[in-house]
Order: sequence, then structure tokens, then C-alpha cells
Amino acid sequence: MPLNPASDAFLETLTKALPADTIREAEPRFQEEPRGRWTGAATHVAMPRTTEEVATLVKLANEAQVGLMPYGGGTGLVGGQIAPSEVTKPLLVSLERMTKIRAVYPDENVLVAEAGAILSTIQDAAVDVDRLFPLSLASEGSARIGGLLATNAGGVNVLRYGNARELCLGLEAVLPNGEIWHGLKRLRKDNTGYDLRNLLIGAEGSLGIITAASLRLSPRPAKTGTAMLVVSDPTAALSLLSLARSTFGETISAFELMHRTGMDFLAETLPEVRLPFADIPEWTVLIEIGVSGGLDPQEALETLFGEALEQELVSDGLIAQSEQQAQDFWAVRERIPEANRMIGAVSSHDISIPLSAIPAFIPEGIKRLEAVGAFRVNCFGHVGDGNLHYNVFPAPGHSRAEHEHQRDDIKRVIHDLVHEMDGSVSAEHGIGRLKVKDLERYGDPAKLSAMRAIKAALDPKGIMNPGAVLREGTY
Repeated sequence: MPLNPASDAFLETLTKALPADTIREAEPRFQEEPRGRWTGAATHVAMPRTTEEVATLVKLANEAQVGLMPYGGGTGLVGGQIAPSEVTKPLLVSLERMTKIRAVYPDENVLVAEAGAILSTIQDAAVDVDRLFPLSLASEGSARIGGLLATNAGGVNVLRYGNARELCLGLEAVLPNGEIWHGLKRLRKDNTGYDLRNLLIGAEGSLGIITAASLRLSPRPAKTGTAMLVVSDPTAALSLLSLARSTFGETISAFELMHRTGMDFLAETLPEVRLPFADIPEWTVLIEIGVSGGLDPQEALETLFGEALEQELVSDGLIAQSEQQAQDFWAVRERIPEANRMIGAVSSHDISIPLSAIPAFIPEGIKRLEAVGAFRVNCFGHVGDGNLHYNVFPAPGHSRAEHEHQRDDIKRVIHDLVHEMDGSVSAEHGIGRLKVKDLERYGDPAKLSAMRAIKAALDPKGIMNPGAVLREGTY
């Protein structure tokens, strides 16, 4: 059924029902997204302070059949937080006033935070009780936990700690009819029927608005070690990963693969970033381990390097001798996306591939792209969990604008190959609006049917983040 716009009359109803200053005109920041592909059409934003206020505005929106668009930190890369012009003018809902750390239970390894809490604030609160909240990504200084859970964010530590889904024990959320679900349990075991927590995590606000979460903490590693190792190709990188797992077990926090193109881009656009090698290698692996007391991570990495050298898996390497050097290594990895933006990608792909298929996928993708045109590929990512960022750029001397008309063809080539190799066209960024067609093209029919049935049952009027994940009118 068609939605109604957030009219003046509807906004007046909300203004009367909610505390002063809850409903505001939407600032320019609410109309923008990091890649600049969409401009928002929503004119107003609601900024509730409590879960009860969220419930009130959702109930009224449901009655008026007005679309609601939850807004976290605005860092999403697939347009889930933007209302483009083709969407009937919705009301944005920002939880940036709901930032409390409600409780910390160090002995239980649990922290309860409101959805508007910024990730770095949660990390700091965990450190204050000598614990670790391991979700970590480049936008952690602005990304909010509600949005991170709604998109099931990944980041650099998935290999050891899992995605956001694995780091959440319970949720509080407002469902599309305005009902509050009080699911903030701190339990590891709870088999009382359907798991609404896992249903809402990754739903991108299309089934309700997360207002708070019980988060799983971990002991802080006594010591960490970081190394940058040179490998000949992705096959050697995967063999190195296998060796590292045999050596370190579950102490590997991160295992990142980087192609020289990323470092070339850094040298061209961000010369202040210290590159670890004078001559940029073709392929590099960044590995981090966290160990308990009594173990020396540097010695452990030296042992790994020696064994890998004997097996001809690595040809060179550096082991960080200080915290600053470790930070410098990580700066290389974390600033590649920034350099990518400055160079200007024609098409970016957040994909996951079965580990054993990665060495074949990378060159096959380049080969198939040749049928479309002349491009450069910057391949990097969390190869320990199969997540690659496979980004396509113009050839040197050419601009992204020259290839705008080929973006869909490029994406089709890469995503078709991903599908052939039994991978996923969205590893950690979600579906949003960018990949709705991809979900329809590559998604399992039975899964899509079940998703549409769930959406229709929980949100029959379709008010929750209309047009995100599932196309309007398909449920």
C-alpha cells in the first residue's frame, strides 16, 4: 500500500505528542552519504531522547502510514540511511541523543548501551573495566552501535571475534506498530522460541528501530603483536594463514591482504602515510595477534616468519617493535579507502568468497573486466574471513567520469563471478538501496520469499525504512 509523506499536519501531530525540540528540520548532513551517490529528500528529523519517545513516534507514523528512516552515524556505504527523491518523503529518526552506557557487568563480560552510543565510546567504556569490545572499523569515531547492529557490521577483528551479530546478546527495539520489545537479556543461552535479536540484526531498520543493546565483552589481550609480511600471491597468503592458525590458534585477531595498487594510491594521494617498504611489494599481509600473559608476541611472530620463510611463503617482513610502529602499519591498511576515494573508483565491491576460491577469483575478475574496458583493480581486505574489497578504477590518465556509463556493466561482471564461485555480493556493508537489484538477482528464491513474508507480517504498512533491503511493493 502506498505511503503518505511526512506532511505538515503529521509533523504537527508529532510535535504535540513529543517533548519540545524533538522534531527538527533536517540539516544538510542528513541529506548526504559518504560516496555521494544519493541526495536525501527528507525535510525533517525526529531526535527522541528515550525508548518511549521512539515508541510514540513509531505508533503515530504507523497510524498515519508515514515512512520512517532510522539514521545512525551516517557512515553506511549502500544508501540505507538516505531517502532519495523516488521514496515518498519519510521522516528521519536519529537516535544521537540516546547515547547512555546504561550498565557494565565486568564479571559477566557484558555492557549495555543505547543505540546512539558511538562505537569508540563503547570501546573506551570497556577499557575502563579492563575489558575489550572488539568491533573495530575505520568509522568507529562516528558510527553508532544501533546502525552497526542494524547492518551487522564486520571490521578488522571478525576472524577472532565475529561480526556484530556475534557480539550482541540482547536488544531493546521498537517494532513497526510502536510496541517496545524488551529483549535486553544478558544470557548466552535462551531457547524460548524465534530469535528476534538475530532477525533485527542485519535488517537495516526495515523491521524495527533498535534502541539499546546488551553487548558481549572479551578479556583484553595482555600483549599484542603486529607484523607486515611480503607474500608472492594470494595462494601464499592463504597458506600463511593456515600456518598462522596452526601456530597461534584463536589468538589471531586480524589477517589483512593488500595489493600494491593500494600502496601506490597512498603514495600518490597521502604521502604522510609511512609505507613500510622502500620498494612496494606486489602483495602484503598485515597480521595481528593478541596473547595472554607470559607469552611474547614478537617472539611468536618471529617464529612464524622463520617457518614461513623456510616454506617459501614469505620473502620479507617487518615485526612492529613499538606501539607507534604497529599504529603505522595499521594506518597503511586503514587509509587505503581514503586514498581510493581521492583516486575515484568507478565501481566498488564489498564481497566475500570461499577462502580456497580467492586465488582464482582475483585474476579471473581482472580478465573478465578486460571485455568492458581498461581498468585498474585495487584488491584488499579481511582475507582471513573471505571478505575482499575489490574496487575498480580508471586506467592512469583517465577519470571516473569517463566510465560512469560502464558502472553497471562492471558490477555485473564482478557480481556474476562472485555468484558463480558461491560467494556473497555483500560481505559487511549490507544491501541498503544500492544492492536491492543484486539481492533480487542473486538471492535464493526461498530466502527472498521468507524475507518478504516476515516484512509483511511485522510491517504490513511498509513504514520501516521503505525501499531498503526489499523493494517497495514486493511484500
